[in-house]
Amino acid sequence: MRRLFLLILLLFAIPFVGKPQQKRPAILTPFERSNGKESATWEEAIDFYRTLASKDNRISIKKVGEADGRFPLYLVVYSASHSPTTSEQVTILINNGIHAGEPDGVDASMMLLRDISEGKITIPDNVILAIVPVYNVGGFVNRGRFSRVNQNGPLEYGFRGNGQNLDLNRDFIKCDAVETVSLEGVFTALDPDVFIDNHVSDGADYQHVMTLLPTQHDKLGGQTGDFMYKTFTPKIYKDMKKVGYDLVPYVNDFDNTPVNGWREFIEPPRFASGYAALFQTIAYVPETHVLKPFKDRVVANLELMKCIINEASQHAATIKKVRAADMDFLIHQQLFPLDWKIDSTRHDDITFKGYAAKYKTSEVSGLPRLYYDREEPFTKIVPFYDHYIPSKTVTAPKAYIIPQVWEDVIYRLRMNGAEMEQLKNDTSITVSAYHIDNYETGGKPYEKHYLHKNVQVTSHKVIMNFRKGDYIIWVNKYQRAKRYIIETLEPTAPDAFLAWNFFDGILQQKEYFSDYVFEDVAAGLLKKDASLKQMLEEKKQSDSVFAKSSAAQLDFVYRHSPYMEPGYMRYPVYRLE
Repeated sequence: MRRLFLLILLLFAIPFVGKPQQKRPAILTPFERSNGKESATWEEAIDFYRTLASKDNRISIKKVGEADGRFPLYLVVYSASHSPTTSEQVTILINNGIHAGEPDGVDASMMLLRDISEGKITIPDNVILAIVPVYNVGGFVNRGRFSRVNQNGPLEYGFRGNGQNLDLNRDFIKCDAVETVSLEGVFTALDPDVFIDNHVSDGADYQHVMTLLPTQHDKLGGQTGDFMYKTFTPKIYKDMKKVGYDLVPYVNDFDNTPVNGWREFIEPPRFASGYAALFQTIAYVPETHVLKPFKDRVVANLELMKCIINEASQHAATIKKVRAADMDFLIHQQLFPLDWKIDSTRHDDITFKGYAAKYKTSEVSGLPRLYYDREEPFTKIVPFYDHYIPSKTVTAPKAYIIPQVWEDVIYRLRMNGAEMEQLKNDTSITVSAYHIDNYETGGKPYEKHYLHKNVQVTSHKVIMNFRKGDYIIWVNKYQRAKRYIIETLEPTAPDAFLAWNFFDGILQQKEYFSDYVFEDVAAGLLKKDASLKQMLEEKKQSDSVFAKSSAAQLDFVYRHSPYMEPGYMRYPVYRLE
C-alpha cells in the first residue's frame, strides 16, 4: 500500500503547465479514423495516452498495479493545478472496460482527454481527472465479434470475463482478481469525490441512447445522498437535454416490458458503484443502449462525462462539504443498514420514450415471441420506484477483534484503509460472539464461489483468549472505511466476507464420536448433569421422531457437552461492545 501511495504522489509530482505550448494537429482515435465503427485495442489505447502525455505536461500515465495475465494496469491523470489535490479540488475517477465487451467509455475517454488537451473542452482548475483507460485488460485482449449477440457494434470488442473468466463487476468484496486489488488501492489513495464506471446496457428496446444508473441515494445516505438525488443528478439530466439527449434511469426490467415503469437497481458492494458508496463517493454508471449504433453510443457517453465533469466543477465546494460532513457523522453513527428493500409506497414520475411491445409468431419455435415495433414510438409518464428502506440493520460495536490467522480478511481490510492495531500481549477479553445457526448456499458456482445467503445468527457473551498480534479494529473513532468494515464483517450482510466463503473452515465440524464408545460417556454425563437430562427428556416428549432415534439422542447429548468443539459454527470475528 505504501508503494501505491508513492505511485499516486508521483502522478501529481509532474511539472504542470497552464496550457499546451503550441497548437498541434488533432490526434485521432481508431474510433474516429473508422467513422465510428471500430474500438481501440488495449495497445492502441495505451499508446494514445502515452502520446498525449508526451505532448501535454498536464497529463501523466503510470502503471499503478497489475491486471491478470501479467498485464500492467495504467492510470492516466489530468490536472491543470501546480500542486496535488487540495480541499478546493474535486477528484473524478473514470473506469473503463470493466466489461471488456462494452468499450464505449474506452473510446469516449480517449476523445475526452484529447479534446481537453487541445483546448476544445475547458476543464476548470478545480477538477482533477483520473482515468483507467482499460480495466479488464485480460478480457480486452480476448477480442472477437460474437460474444455480445445483441450489441450493435463495434466491429470487434473484448470479452466480459477477465483472464480467469471472472466478472470484475462482482469482485469488489472478494477481490479474486489482481485488477480489483490494484483498483481498490487506487481508490483508497485517491479517495475520489465522483466515480464514473462506463457500461453498455442490455434489455428492452426504447428510444433513449443513454441511460444512467446512480448509486442508490438512500443507500448512499447522509448529506451526500441527499445532494446527489435532489441536485447533482437532476442537473446532469438538464445538461444532457440541452445537448440533445433525453436521459432515463437505467431500465432495470429484463423479464417484462418497461411500459408500466420499473424499480431502481440497487447495487450491493460487490459492484463498483456499490463499493464506492461505502466511502461516500458519488457514483454513476452510464449505460448506453446496446441496440443503438456504436458511433451514437460513444458520442453520448462522451457528452455525459462532460456534463458530469461540468457539474462536479460547479458544485465542487458542496461535494467536498457534504462528503466531509458524512464522514464526520460516521464517527458517531451507531445504527447501520446491512440490506435494503423497495419502498413501494413512493415513486418518481419519469418521461419514458419507448416502442410498442407486441407479439408475433416465432420463426424458431412457432410460438408467440416478443418484439418492439419501432414504427410505433411513444412517450409516456411512468412510475420509477427509486426509494429504498433498510430491511436489516446492526448496531456498530466499539471494536471488532480478528485473530491474526485470518490473513486474507485482514489483507482486504488494510487494503481498503481500515485502521487497526495488534494486541501487544496474550489476553482474555469479554466479547460478543456470533453462532451461525443456519445458512443457505447456492447450488451452482457464482463468480468462483458458492455464495452463502440468509445467514441466521445468535450472539453470546463469552470470555475469549486472544494472542499477541491479533487485530483490534476500533469503529467508534474516525474510520474512513467504517461502512466497509461493518458491511464485510457482520456475518448477516449480503456481501459479508462470510457470504463469500472466507470463513468456511468454521462451518465444518472436525471431530465426532463412535456410538458404542460415546454411549457410556453420554450416560455418565446425564447422571452428573440434571439440566442436560431434563433438556433431553423434553426434546423426546416434543419430537416423536427424535424419541425413536438413538443416534439423534446421542448427537443431542454430544452437542450439549464439553466434548463439542467450541469453534464449530462460531464466527471468528468478535465484537467488543
